[in-house]
Amino acid sequence: MLTYCLIGCGRVAHNHITAAKTHHLNIAALCDINPAAVQENIGDIDASVYENYHDMLREVKPALVAIATPSGLHAQMALDCLAAGAHVIIEKPIAMNINDAQKIAMAAKKAGLVAAVNLQNRFNPAVQELKKAVDIGRFGKIYHASMQLNWHRGQDYYDSAPWRGTTALDGGAMMNQGIHGIDLLNWMMGRDPVQVTALTGTLAREIEAEDSGAALLRYPCGALASIHCTTLRYHGAEEQTLEINGKNGCVRLGGTSAQVIDFWRFDDNEPGEDQRMRREFGENPAHVYGNGHSLFYADVLQAIAQKTQPLIDAQEGSRALGIILAAYRLNEK
Repeated sequence: MLTYCLIGCGRVAHNHITAAKTHHLNIAALCDINPAAVQENIGDIDASVYENYHDMLREVKPALVAIATPSGLHAQMALDCLAAGAHVIIEKPIAMNINDAQKIAMAAKKAGLVAAVNLQNRFNPAVQELKKAVDIGRFGKIYHASMQLNWHRGQDYYDSAPWRGTTALDGGAMMNQGIHGIDLLNWMMGRDPVQVTALTGTLAREIEAEDSGAALLRYPCGALASIHCTTLRYHGAEEQTLEINGKNGCVRLGGTSAQVIDFWRFDDNEPGEDQRMRREFGENPAHVYGNGHSLFYADVLQAIAQKTQPLIDAQEGSRALGIILAAYRLNEK
């Protein structure tokens, strides 16, 4: 049984702890600079509570650490955990710049440890089925892909913590919320884009980063892709969509986190296939985080046991970050 620790006990912490329990990890310690966050977001749990993660690493010596702190803290914490001999799960984004992401990848490789990035929506059943269709060439030549994230984050959300909406610790609609969908789109395309054009803006929220962003991408195969991310969608109408359009078919995923199959159509569709796919592989999770954490943890634990790489290792987890940073550079003042 692996000894497991969690650094950061904010709103996503419950999903990590639930996944850790599902896979029977030894939850030895939790760490947060605000100890009250443990009770607020996780509840009663038989684990030591630390305010300083260095003390936790030294005293507990965990085999696996999950990092769910503000984004700007991820890189140094991940490097410290790897230096202490622990495998790491890093909440998205892996870091706030590519240089730090590469340091994590190199440190994990040198130490023979796993560094995995939590982009859990790759494990949505609908996403998995779409990826299979892409990989076997069912679309034929892909012409266009699109991802839209229309979520609501009110000013109260950003005011709830001083790091929210800052460029150093959080990023905006693309880096914080949109990165999941950008990762899915780029994963489907198989290779990184060769051209990025983008616009971002802070249209309504009083924050340092963007509350809305849009990008156009060109891929090596010639396919075009569009990205739209905003946290200004009217409350209660949240959605995230992913669409792949090719010569021989078109699939659109919807719902709040690309977990519902809106349509599934190919030249070679079997009778009733569209309805069957929507019925068998769609989900209706209780929140925007979806249900992918447990499957993500299973993949990480398998990689640790078999001494292989997880689906979303540090290099793979940096690809969407690169697109977002390119968009940001195009909008530097």
